[in-house]
Amino acid sequence: MRYRIRHETLYDYQQLVLLSQQVLHLAPRPLAWQQIHTAHINIQPAPDFSQTSNDSFGNPNQTIELNQPHQHLSLISELDISVLARKPVALSSSLPWQVVTAMCRYPGSAALTPEQRDALIFRHESPLIRIKHEFADWAAPCFVPGRPIFQVAHALMQRIFTELTFDPEATDIGTPLLEVLRKKRGVCQDFAQLMIACLRAYGLPARYVSGYLLTQPPPGQARLIGADASHAWVSVWCPSQGWMDFDPTNNISPSQQHITLAWGRDFTDISPLRGVIHGGGHHELTVRVTVAPYEDQLLPEA
Repeated sequence: MRYRIRHETLYDYQQLVLLSQQVLHLAPRPLAWQQIHTAHINIQPAPDFSQTSNDSFGNPNQTIELNQPHQHLSLISELDISVLARKPVALSSSLPWQVVTAMCRYPGSAALTPEQRDALIFRHESPLIRIKHEFADWAAPCFVPGRPIFQVAHALMQRIFTELTFDPEATDIGTPLLEVLRKKRGVCQDFAQLMIACLRAYGLPARYVSGYLLTQPPPGQARLIGADASHAWVSVWCPSQGWMDFDPTNNISPSQQHITLAWGRDFTDISPLRGVIHGGGHHELTVRVTVAPYEDQLLPEA
């Protein structure tokens, strides 16, 4: 399926910003199931320095620096991308979760394959995801002895979807995961990171995936420009089969409706825009995202 995606990020500052240094994660990863036709980022004011590279996880990123005084910063990413159907994976064919946990214990670096070394990065604590017994206790009913790891992940995804409520007002970027678990409310970022915390509590590698999700307008209505949002989900590792994605916000295994941008240990590794500024004072942030089938007609958001 082919998509047009537009992601607008607009900053309005109360005072002049004298210097701004930012790292952008707005370009999609090249993947076997994603064909990137065009990808362009327009930045205003134009940066004095710009460099593209890959981060330590292999995600494309862009580092920019603005030295001229400014009170507005606009970043508009436009993508033309096709997403192919992924090869189906039988959940029951994955290894038992206890076997995977045992295989993820460090036997010494010489005994690890490159794939294992890469996967084990996602087994440990990260800035937003701490390993605590509360997560293991809450997830325990999903970890039936001998259950294949992908079936465990599927059961955990279903439990988060069933017991937690999507509520954009309940949390922010700094809300601790234990509070998310206590409130049983949050957004896709919270649900993904809660699922990862539960898996890591049992010694299993799990990574945070950012991207976009195709949503459908109400029946009979046109798709609106700017009415979508970025999305987050989870990827779980099995040594015999590699990585498999799970979306606890929607209780589905991502396929052609999910467009992958980047992955990392948690949101802090791959936030769309991260950096420092000198000056600026109070600021207002506006984000508008449009995800549409390539052939769709679009209407401006009211």
